[in-house]
Amino acid sequence: MKTFSAKAPEVKRQWWVIDAKNQYLGHVAVKAATLLRGKHKAIFTPHVDTGDFVVVINASEVQISGKKEVQKTYMSFSGFVGGHKSETFRQRRARRPELLIEKAVKGMIPHNRLGAKVYTKLRVYSGPEHPHKAHSPQAVPLS
Repeated sequence: MKTFSAKAPEVKRQWWVIDAKNQYLGHVAVKAATLLRGKHKAIFTPHVDTGDFVVVINASEVQISGKKEVQKTYMSFSGFVGGHKSETFRQRRARRPELLIEKAVKGMIPHNRLGAKVYTKLRVYSGPEHPHKAHSPQAVPLS
Protein backbone atom coordinates (compact mmCIF):
# COMPACT_ATOMS: atom_id res chain seq x y z
CA MET A 1 0.00 0.00 0.00
CA LYS A 2 1.41 3.37 -1.02
CA THR A 3 1.10 6.52 1.04
CA PHE A 4 -1.11 9.14 -0.59
CA SER A 5 0.36 12.60 -1.08
CA ALA A 6 -1.82 15.44 -2.34
CA LYS A 7 -0.60 17.64 -5.17
CA ALA A 8 -1.29 21.38 -4.89
CA PRO A 9 -2.84 21.89 -8.37
CA GLU A 10 -5.31 19.02 -7.84
CA VAL A 11 -6.78 20.36 -4.58
CA LYS A 12 -10.40 21.54 -4.82
CA ARG A 13 -10.83 24.70 -2.77
CA GLN A 14 -14.07 25.72 -1.08
CA TRP A 15 -15.16 29.01 0.49
CA TRP A 16 -16.41 29.04 4.08
CA VAL A 17 -17.94 31.85 6.12
CA ILE A 18 -17.69 31.97 9.92
CA ASP A 19 -19.98 34.30 11.86
CA ALA A 20 -18.04 35.41 14.96
CA LYS A 21 -21.01 37.17 16.55
CA ASN A 22 -21.31 36.11 20.22
CA GLN A 23 -18.66 33.39 19.70
CA TYR A 24 -15.46 33.01 21.69
CA LEU A 25 -12.28 34.19 20.00
CA GLY A 26 -10.45 30.90 20.51
CA HIS A 27 -13.27 28.79 19.06
CA VAL A 28 -13.46 30.97 15.94
CA ALA A 29 -9.67 30.94 15.50
CA VAL A 30 -9.37 27.16 15.88
CA LYS A 31 -12.12 26.52 13.31
CA ALA A 32 -10.63 29.04 10.87
CA ALA A 33 -7.12 27.60 11.24
CA THR A 34 -8.39 24.06 10.68
CA LEU A 35 -10.22 25.05 7.50
CA LEU A 36 -7.30 27.14 6.21
CA ARG A 37 -4.86 24.32 6.78
CA GLY A 38 -7.12 21.65 5.24
CA LYS A 39 -7.07 19.32 8.24
CA HIS A 40 -10.78 18.62 7.82
CA LYS A 41 -10.15 16.92 4.46
CA ALA A 42 -9.29 13.28 3.89
CA ILE A 43 -6.50 14.32 1.49
CA PHE A 44 -4.65 16.40 4.12
CA THR A 45 -0.91 16.38 3.53
CA PRO A 46 1.28 18.28 6.02
CA HIS A 47 3.69 19.79 3.48
CA VAL A 48 1.06 20.80 0.87
CA ASP A 49 -1.49 23.60 1.03
CA THR A 50 -4.74 21.61 0.95
CA GLY A 51 -6.86 24.19 2.75
CA ASP A 52 -9.87 26.28 1.81
CA PHE A 53 -10.68 29.98 1.80
CA VAL A 54 -12.21 31.34 5.02
CA VAL A 55 -14.23 34.54 5.48
CA VAL A 56 -14.86 35.67 9.07
CA ILE A 57 -17.62 38.24 9.61
CA ASN A 58 -18.72 40.23 12.68
CA ALA A 59 -15.18 40.31 14.09
CA SER A 60 -16.10 43.32 16.22
CA GLU A 61 -18.63 41.23 18.18
CA VAL A 62 -16.34 38.36 19.18
CA GLN A 63 -16.26 37.48 22.88
CA ILE A 64 -13.60 36.51 25.37
CA SER A 65 -14.04 35.17 28.86
CA GLY A 66 -13.14 36.56 32.24
CA LYS A 67 -11.32 39.87 32.67
CA LYS A 68 -9.33 39.52 29.43
CA GLU A 69 -11.22 42.49 27.97
CA VAL A 70 -9.07 44.83 30.08
CA GLN A 71 -6.16 42.60 31.16
CA LYS A 72 -5.07 41.01 27.85
CA THR A 73 -2.49 43.17 26.08
CA TYR A 74 -1.04 43.16 22.59
CA MET A 75 2.53 44.41 22.25
CA SER A 76 4.64 45.44 19.28
CA PHE A 77 8.19 46.73 19.08
CA SER A 78 9.62 48.49 16.04
CA GLY A 79 13.26 47.95 17.03
CA PHE A 80 13.94 51.64 17.49
CA VAL A 81 14.36 53.55 20.74
CA GLY A 82 10.91 54.29 22.14
CA GLY A 83 9.32 51.93 19.60
CA HIS A 84 7.35 49.90 22.14
CA LYS A 85 3.57 50.04 21.70
CA SER A 86 0.97 48.14 23.65
CA GLU A 87 -2.81 48.15 23.79
CA THR A 88 -5.52 46.16 25.56
CA PHE A 89 -8.07 43.90 23.93
CA ARG A 90 -10.74 46.59 24.34
CA GLN A 91 -8.56 49.27 22.69
CA ARG A 92 -7.73 47.00 19.74
CA ARG A 93 -11.40 46.09 19.30
CA ALA A 94 -12.24 49.79 19.11
CA ARG A 95 -9.36 50.61 16.73
CA ARG A 96 -9.34 47.62 14.34
CA PRO A 97 -11.26 44.48 15.40
CA GLU A 98 -10.09 42.41 12.41
CA LEU A 99 -6.62 42.20 13.95
CA LEU A 100 -7.97 40.24 16.93
CA ILE A 101 -8.95 37.26 14.80
CA GLU A 102 -6.06 37.61 12.36
CA LYS A 103 -3.46 37.47 15.14
CA ALA A 104 -5.18 34.51 16.84
CA VAL A 105 -5.34 32.51 13.60
CA LYS A 106 -1.80 33.42 12.58
CA GLY A 107 -0.51 31.88 15.81
CA MET A 108 -2.26 28.59 14.99
CA ILE A 109 -0.79 27.97 11.54
CA PRO A 110 2.82 26.98 10.75
CA HIS A 111 5.43 29.74 11.03
CA ASN A 112 7.14 29.07 7.70
CA ARG A 113 6.58 29.62 3.96
CA LEU A 114 3.65 27.20 3.89
CA GLY A 115 2.00 29.07 6.77
CA ALA A 116 2.46 32.38 4.96
CA LYS A 117 0.72 30.95 1.89
CA VAL A 118 -2.08 29.46 3.99
CA TYR A 119 -2.59 32.77 5.82
CA THR A 120 -3.33 34.64 2.56
CA LYS A 121 -6.61 32.69 2.22
CA LEU A 122 -8.08 34.30 5.36
CA ARG A 123 -10.43 37.29 5.02
CA VAL A 124 -11.74 39.04 8.15
CA TYR A 125 -14.43 41.75 8.26
CA SER A 126 -15.66 43.67 11.29
CA GLY A 127 -19.28 43.88 10.08
CA PRO A 128 -21.81 41.41 8.70
CA GLU A 129 -21.14 42.24 5.02
CA HIS A 130 -18.37 40.81 2.83
CA PRO A 131 -17.56 41.10 -0.91
CA HIS A 132 -17.17 37.35 -1.50
CA LYS A 133 -20.81 36.43 -2.16
CA ALA A 134 -19.97 35.46 -5.75
CA HIS A 135 -17.99 32.49 -4.42
CA SER A 136 -21.13 31.31 -2.56
CA PRO A 137 -19.39 30.47 0.71
CA GLN A 138 -20.99 27.91 3.00
CA ALA A 139 -21.72 28.75 6.63
CA VAL A 140 -19.65 26.93 9.24
CA PRO A 141 -21.63 25.81 12.30
CA LEU A 142 -19.86 26.60 15.57
CA SER A 143 -21.04 24.84 18.72
